[in-house]
Amino acid sequence: MATLRIATLIFIAIAFRLTQAQEPETEVLISRAAGPSAAAFQLTAVAAGFDRPLYVTHAGDESNRLFVLEQTGKVWIIDDDERAPVPFIDVSDLISPSADRPYSEQGLLGLAFHPEYESNGLFFLSYTDRGGSSVIARYEVSSDEPDVADAESGEIIFRLAQPYANHNGGHIEFGPDGYLYFALGDGGAANDPLGAGQNRQLLLGSILRIDVDVESGYAIPPDNPFLGDPAALAEIWSYGLRNVWRFNFDRLTGDMYMADVGQNQWEEVNFQPANSAGGENYGWNVWEGKHIFAGGNAPNHVPPIFEYSHALGCSVTGGVVYRGAAIPDLEAVYLFGDYCSGRIWGAWRDDALNWRADELLNTNMAISSFGEDKAGEIYVIDYSGTLYRFDPADD
Repeated sequence: MATLRIATLIFIAIAFRLTQAQEPETEVLISRAAGPSAAAFQLTAVAAGFDRPLYVTHAGDESNRLFVLEQTGKVWIIDDDERAPVPFIDVSDLISPSADRPYSEQGLLGLAFHPEYESNGLFFLSYTDRGGSSVIARYEVSSDEPDVADAESGEIIFRLAQPYANHNGGHIEFGPDGYLYFALGDGGAANDPLGAGQNRQLLLGSILRIDVDVESGYAIPPDNPFLGDPAALAEIWSYGLRNVWRFNFDRLTGDMYMADVGQNQWEEVNFQPANSAGGENYGWNVWEGKHIFAGGNAPNHVPPIFEYSHALGCSVTGGVVYRGAAIPDLEAVYLFGDYCSGRIWGAWRDDALNWRADELLNTNMAISSFGEDKAGEIYVIDYSGTLYRFDPADD
């Protein structure tokens, strides 16, 4: 039965990718004559009382539910702005005990629903286990209860020992191609002591791209950029990254945005166009933002589209390109923020396709994540426990 199920999933995945490739192109707004106005929207509290919330997403089904991930191990469902009485899943006993400390970069860090979740019930968790290793595990929803996962169904498909307790990355997300992308930090400590950012023979300091539609573990997509390269590991999609804290694919264009947390002075946002074949080098630790850090050689370096100094914050939190309908003035704007200062920026391309950015809000939040619902409306999380939605401003 398991073999039949996996074979069915593989068939569905191939069909999904072929369908995506054959869809006719439609005109999508990618540039704007001017930036968005902060007067066009407001933040509305949707739910509160979470324990160190780190992420919000949706399952891609017709339920319109939101799923809020807590660093301490639980995932909660929000349905019609109401939290379910029991968690969707609780993996508290699997994760690093440091997640309960005042500050930690370990714990439950990522959640991604399979593109065919509505038919196969599969989703994936990213966490640091009790030994500090980075793990991706595959789970199934309960066969008779859509609001509760089968906690016994977990199967570890990826594990990597971490040399330090920080810079674990941890974000996972399916790309438009149906493959799973995974952010791994440079291993931790400070200044990249392992030289991981520029070492393609380490998985650390990279975005990985893997095929999870296999019977066990994962496979390497046949078009990964370093497949067959003896100087690199085949899982690597892009590299030269310090500690990406959330990346996102524009749901209409497929472009990828990565927020990379800086070291001493500069926070940055990196961009990869949808037609990229992968292999980009974003520069760490030769570069920090657009500035030389350690120096040396960073071949094929791609500079960030935006940076800000530590005068404005200290830890960038990646966001989402707005593609919803409720706030037209935010269309095609990439919204992101800073964990330390609570600032929220909007980045966009002008009519000449040059990147621009404006500070839109200066909040008192510890911004741990952005996310979106199935309709494309955007949410932001305050690490102290509250989920907010971007809503149209009151008249």
